[in-house]
Amino acid sequence: MPFLSVVIPAYNEEARLPATLRTILGYLERTVPGQFEILVVDDGSSDRTAALTERVACERTEVRLLRNPGNRGKGYSVRHGMLEARGDWVLFTDADLSAPIEELEKLRAAVEREQAAIAIGSRALDRSLIGVHQPWWREWAGRVFNGIMRLVVGLPFLDTQCGFKLFRRDAVEAIFPRQRIERFGFDVEILYLARKLGFKTVEVPVRWNHAEGTRVSMLRDSVDMFLDLLRVRWWWRRGRYRSPAPPRVSS
Repeated sequence: MPFLSVVIPAYNEEARLPATLRTILGYLERTVPGQFEILVVDDGSSDRTAALTERVACERTEVRLLRNPGNRGKGYSVRHGMLEARGDWVLFTDADLSAPIEELEKLRAAVEREQAAIAIGSRALDRSLIGVHQPWWREWAGRVFNGIMRLVVGLPFLDTQCGFKLFRRDAVEAIFPRQRIERFGFDVEILYLARKLGFKTVEVPVRWNHAEGTRVSMLRDSVDMFLDLLRVRWWWRRGRYRSPAPPRVSS
């Protein structure tokens, strides 16, 4: 069993994925040689994302390709990868490496120092670490969402949406089978479940650079994410998280 698994949700990432895999492979070879795996979860891409991943996987046994049954969303992709991962610790990171993979050292140090089960990267704790900012209206929308999130579900974090999160094996096994949200609201859901299930989570400031090509629709996805906050509270109260969510369909 590897020490570390890295899960990369990917949708139409043929332009960025080869460089991302080279960067992550190089870093892990230096830091945890022979003790890692990388899982690329293809979310029904219409480009060569899957083919490029398969090519790398033929040369590097540490790399695996997982396929979703069509385009299901980032939350579905992360859940798929986390449930297939075999590592003692599992990181999921965006394919654009907005948070550089080297920032993993901060997460690993934080879970060890705080005796935590989960560490989440944060853009909000120290905004001086942001090299390239999002457009002002996206930053404003993110702050509004965070304020409403804190009121609705009561999580204390300043940034739940950064795509750079590290989980201990037991937390993965308890949280992700229960995850139900398939699109962008899943981050709040898994952190809410972590808190309710008793897993200590620490928020860690990380370097971050906005990359063009976001898949988030400001209108459709923002509305869905606000509704997801209500769904999470309601589902918990109704006991829908007591047992795992219906199993995903593999392909």
